[in-house]
Amino acid sequence: MSTILEPGQIEAAASTPPFLRLPPHNLFTLRAVRLERLANGHPLADFLRLVAELCYVQQSLLDEPPLAPAPAPERLLLCQEHGLPPLAADSLVREDGWLPYLETLLRRYQAPPRSAVKNAVAALHSASGGQRKVWAIALLSGQYVGLPAALVPFLGAALQAAWSHWLLGLPACELKPCASLGQCPACGSPAMAGVIHQRGKYNGLRYLVCSLCACEWHVVRVKCVYCEQSKGLNYVSFEDDRHTASQAPLRAEICPGCNRYLKLLYLENDADAEALSADLASLTLDMRLDLEGYQRLAPNLMLTPGGD
Repeated sequence: MSTILEPGQIEAAASTPPFLRLPPHNLFTLRAVRLERLANGHPLADFLRLVAELCYVQQSLLDEPPLAPAPAPERLLLCQEHGLPPLAADSLVREDGWLPYLETLLRRYQAPPRSAVKNAVAALHSASGGQRKVWAIALLSGQYVGLPAALVPFLGAALQAAWSHWLLGLPACELKPCASLGQCPACGSPAMAGVIHQRGKYNGLRYLVCSLCACEWHVVRVKCVYCEQSKGLNYVSFEDDRHTASQAPLRAEICPGCNRYLKLLYLENDADAEALSADLASLTLDMRLDLEGYQRLAPNLMLTPGGD
């Protein structure tokens, strides 16, 4: 039996934006290439290149994943029935499924000899599974005092690879919006940034990018994702040699109501921009906004706020 849509329903269906955008299967290669480009002449060039190297290892984890237990189908079905994120990070991080991704990442990553990076890798190598979970729980919950800053990029890279792999392997299902606009419907993690798209059915729409699994979900523009107010929102950026502040590919949406901000990428001004790399390359903007008293809630799992 087929369903016949009335004219009003047809218009509504045509105008309703897709709620989800999944990351591409070459997500981490795209990030690595972008980071390498942004590193040229950047004050944080060495760090950006380190993250690029980790992104290439992350891509290898997507292309050749380790043998590891995936979330049980029964769990996914139960979450779907109750409208919950099927890859809930706050519970899955306490299980063993992501640990082989960290073990494989540490094995595949070639740390430079006699360096702080090598020491961080060695600390993770020697840590027990229980200790690794404690550190990962601290990272995903934003309790940065609970783990050494040098471990963050490696833990973050392994967690991102595991959750992105699970996300791309999810059976077709309808994910529901979370209670908070800034919360990922797939894993419940907070958004890292927003992207204003420029092509096809996504043209002009804002999608938030998950800090963990890289899922994107639609949130209307000109609305604070934290307090949901629209009044008085302001947009700030830095001018550079190629763009004026009003045409910058990256701008911070500042809410005077809750004193928080979220970075937004405008792909019409830079079609190759990517959320994680753009965020790391624009930390001077975070420093400026911090001095002005604005609060950042969006995590980047490759960096400890205020860390070395």
